[in-house]
Amino acid sequence: MADAPQTPTPQTPTVLLPEVEIQRIVAGLAERIAPHVDDETVAAVLLTGGLWFAADLTRALSRAGRNVRFDALWLASYGDDKQSRGKIDVYANFQRPIAGKTVLIVDDVFDTGLSLAEAVRIATEAGAAKVLTVVFAKKPWPLPRAPEPDFVGWDAPNRFLVGYGLDHAGGLRGLPDVCALD
Repeated sequence: MADAPQTPTPQTPTVLLPEVEIQRIVAGLAERIAPHVDDETVAAVLLTGGLWFAADLTRALSRAGRNVRFDALWLASYGDDKQSRGKIDVYANFQRPIAGKTVLIVDDVFDTGLSLAEAVRIATEAGAAKVLTVVFAKKPWPLPRAPEPDFVGWDAPNRFLVGYGLDHAGGLRGLPDVCALD
C-alpha cells in the first residue's frame, strides 16, 4: 500500500511581543497622544489589520480622558502576499465628514509607508485641520519613507509579522501576541 500524501505542516509562529507587553505599549501610546487630541478628533483606523490596535487604543484614550470619534479607511497594498505590491487599493473612504477636524490615522504596522502616506493624503484632501499618525509597529526600511509616523509603539524587527491584527493571507490575525512567521 502506498503512503498517503503528506499534508504540509503550517509554520509555527515565533512570539516576539507577548500580549501583556502589547497592552503596556498601547497604554503608553494613549498617554503620549492624549494631549494632542480632543473629543472631536476622528480616530481613523486603516482596515483591516489596524482594527485590533485601534480598538485597544481608543479604549486606552478613553481611560486617559479622551473620547475620540471613530472612523475607518479600507486600504490594501499586500493582498495575500508577504510583500507589498507597491500600490494602494482604496476599498472604502471615510464614512463621516472630517473637514476642520483633527484626524488621528491608526495603523498596525509601518513597513513601506505607502498606506500611511495614502491615508494622510485622503484626510488632507477631505479638509482635515490636522492629521496625526500612530502605528503600533514600525519596521526598519533601507530608504527614508514619508511621512514618518508621529507616534510609534514598537520598533519591530525586519521579519514577517502576524498576530494582533497582522495576517498571512487573512489568517493568524487573532493571535493575542505579535509573532514572526519566517
